[in-house]
Amino acid sequence: MKKYTSFVLVLFTFLASAQNLRLEDIMKGNEFIGHQPDNHRWSIDGQTVLFDWNPNNEIGNSTYFWNATLKTPQKVTTSNPIYDLDFMATQKDFDVVYYTNQGVLYSYTKSTKKTKKVIQLADRINAVERSTNADVIFFQQNRNIYEFNTKDFSIVQLTNFKSGKENKASKEEDLFLKNQQKELFQFVRDEEASSKWYEEKSKNKKEKFPKEIFYDKSSLEQIKASPDGKFVTFRLSDYPSQASTNVENFITDDGFTRQEKARAKVSTANFSKHKFGIFNVEKDTTYYVSFSNLTGIKEAPKYYQDYENLKDKSDYETAIVMMSPVYSPDGKNAVLEIRSQDNKHRWIVQLDLASGKITELDHQHDEAWIGGPGIPGYSFSSGTLGFIDNSTFYFQSEATGFSHLYTYNLKTKKKEALTKGNWEVREVKLSNDKKSFYITTTTTHPGNRSFYKLDIASKKMTGILTNDGNYEVELSPDEKTLLVRYSYKNKPWELYVGANKPNSDLKQITFSTTPEFKKYNWKTPEVITFKAEDGTNVYARLYQPKVENKNKAAVIFVHGAGYLQNAHNYWSTYHREYMFHNLLTDLGYTVLDIDYRASDGYGRDFRTGIYRHMGGKDLSDQLDGKKYLVQNLGIDPNRVGIYGGSYGGFITLMALLTEPGEFKAGAALRSVTDWAHYNHGYTSNILNFPETDPEAYKKSSPIYFANNLQDKLLMLHGMVDNNVQFQDIVRLTQRFIELGKKDWDLAVFPVESHGFTETYSWVDEYRRILNLFNENLLQK
Repeated sequence: MKKYTSFVLVLFTFLASAQNLRLEDIMKGNEFIGHQPDNHRWSIDGQTVLFDWNPNNEIGNSTYFWNATLKTPQKVTTSNPIYDLDFMATQKDFDVVYYTNQGVLYSYTKSTKKTKKVIQLADRINAVERSTNADVIFFQQNRNIYEFNTKDFSIVQLTNFKSGKENKASKEEDLFLKNQQKELFQFVRDEEASSKWYEEKSKNKKEKFPKEIFYDKSSLEQIKASPDGKFVTFRLSDYPSQASTNVENFITDDGFTRQEKARAKVSTANFSKHKFGIFNVEKDTTYYVSFSNLTGIKEAPKYYQDYENLKDKSDYETAIVMMSPVYSPDGKNAVLEIRSQDNKHRWIVQLDLASGKITELDHQHDEAWIGGPGIPGYSFSSGTLGFIDNSTFYFQSEATGFSHLYTYNLKTKKKEALTKGNWEVREVKLSNDKKSFYITTTTTHPGNRSFYKLDIASKKMTGILTNDGNYEVELSPDEKTLLVRYSYKNKPWELYVGANKPNSDLKQITFSTTPEFKKYNWKTPEVITFKAEDGTNVYARLYQPKVENKNKAAVIFVHGAGYLQNAHNYWSTYHREYMFHNLLTDLGYTVLDIDYRASDGYGRDFRTGIYRHMGGKDLSDQLDGKKYLVQNLGIDPNRVGIYGGSYGGFITLMALLTEPGEFKAGAALRSVTDWAHYNHGYTSNILNFPETDPEAYKKSSPIYFANNLQDKLLMLHGMVDNNVQFQDIVRLTQRFIELGKKDWDLAVFPVESHGFTETYSWVDEYRRILNLFNENLLQK
């Protein structure tokens, strides 16, 4: 009884010291913090900045504007759609620009600032593209491309795509009867001759119309005209029918449950087939490009050697997907990116439109998976790719282990790196004069996003914004002014403007944080490094309590997504967790937030460190983080807890089920319990496929280790989660029941999907997590 009374008094003291922070407040998220601006951009004349904002805590964001004549930003009230368009990048060299709004084609003249409705029809117009001829644009309507001459207002249909099948010749039995009739009867022969005569006469008078291109039941995608209008490229895709999991909604407006279809599960059955076609407008012919000679396309992955049924496979050819071409300014050169659907290959090729032949220019291969900044980690995404001049294009590659910027000259066949080092190029923008790039990098620290100007000829980088934090920069059309969205570890995002020069003074134009948020002295977590068991440097955020409050207990937080960075120097997307960690330190806890293996920001080898074993190095990094706390900060090894959501929930489960006894308690939120039940695009990169690499799935899935549970586990899951579906946690729960396990609890949230939205759900969830740690980690 005496020990229990002592525990209550200690806990009361801790709670009293944290009285400035309440779960009911911090779990409101941006309603408590203040809604920060995003989607910042310049008006077309470069005099006004535009952004999305919600300073009055309305239901959603509205568009706001600010210019030098205003003291504070104002809400856009005009109905002129010009305020909310993003066509500057592709039409900045033209005085008259064209765009669509609600299916209507408009023009806007920069010099006169006048908007004009150009074409309005019942069928919507979309996908405006410029031609090499300033007076000609291309647009799409009903899946076909039209050439529109803005000077004489002539419109020509370039393509004639048709769904369904082309009418084939008559069946053999029908042909016999037709031939027999013609052979026997002069009347039939005369009718045929008359019909042919009139048909030929009609053809001589008929205007030429594009030949029909039938695509049957395939999906017609990536339709794009060449800048000179002589060719149209397209992709025909056949997607397999995929069995999906149903998500049941139990709280509905009519009292009946409602079922929704969710995603399919990872499988080789999800591979799709694609053809890349070219329509020659002048010759009215269609042909398809062959990619069968690409480097490595017929080489089976190395992991096949681990399975007897796969190691001698001789007829392998990886499935691929092709992107639309990118054209040189004069329209004479075209390059395109191709990805393998297992994401182990990326090719960049030059395309000869007239012949349909390709020339391979660059091949990036990774036995794990292709990814990194400027090189999306999904086979249906395209990366950084553009032309500097008519013969030189630029792209990003992880060839050195870090994503850097490269150029390739089509005349000299020379590939050249513009940047190098153990850091990443995060964003790339070509300057107006095409002599420089503006790049965002991690040169100063993996947790910073710094802004530089890179001279192409000399490769010299000039720092413009290089202090700690994250600078998201939009240049004005004339490149004289910076529009910056900036944040720091304990300072949420705000907008600033300043001159485009090194160490520019930035003027703050939004003030978003609420008075309630400002009342608390938010901690600045230290970004530290510790050595992993294999010698790798691992970064983490460290939250420490005041010395007089320290209780020798610690909590390790595991961020979600896997490929995501949270041990950085700017405002976290995990803002509720950031505030919760402040509350925990007020209670005396030490908190460590680790960028474990596979996290973003640290290069290729760090990213692919979990290939074929999730819950391997990413989990051992958590254990090494615990060692750091024990050895350097005096934490009691028997009083360490762990928690996280999504991938963080998965790691929490793997920690308790594969390393029992290491963590006294763990909270697993919306966690994956069996990777064979997760989505295709994400999972197949890391673990390949259940049908071809079953061992990778078994050693990576918590459900196979359920028998090892001995520490206190709290699971929390939304019942209408369409990402990590509720079925995941139900299956693991059934395993625990069948195995007779007792040290677990499950809290379900009937109206929540993967990302919780309701404050009361957040409060309930984190109250349970806080109670779990207080009851199991504090001395009694």
